[in-house]
Amino acid sequence: MLPTHAEKKLQNWIRSRHLICQGNFFIFETVDYSTIERFSECIRVLGGTVISVEPIDKLWMGDHRQVILYRVRSSLHTPGHSLKQYWIKYGSFRTRFDRGG
Repeated sequence: MLPTHAEKKLQNWIRSRHLICQGNFFIFETVDYSTIERFSECIRVLGGTVISVEPIDKLWMGDHRQVILYRVRSSLHTPGHSLKQYWIKYGSFRTRFDRGG
């Protein structure tokens, strides 16, 4: 995967509120484990590191099906990376799965 393609994917996840920034870390949340592999590859291609992958909650999808919500904590080692600036402009402080008021 090319770095430009990886950055575009991460920008899409920022706009869809799957990816947020907390301090020096990027936090990615998803219910699809295969998406974690794609996210990890994007971070790696851009010179970053996935720090942890944790199941954090179970969500109901309809009346009879529960799915696991995963949180991935990652770091891009480049200070002032353009993705942080992109997040400031288009991102959110909460992911689409946050239930807080």
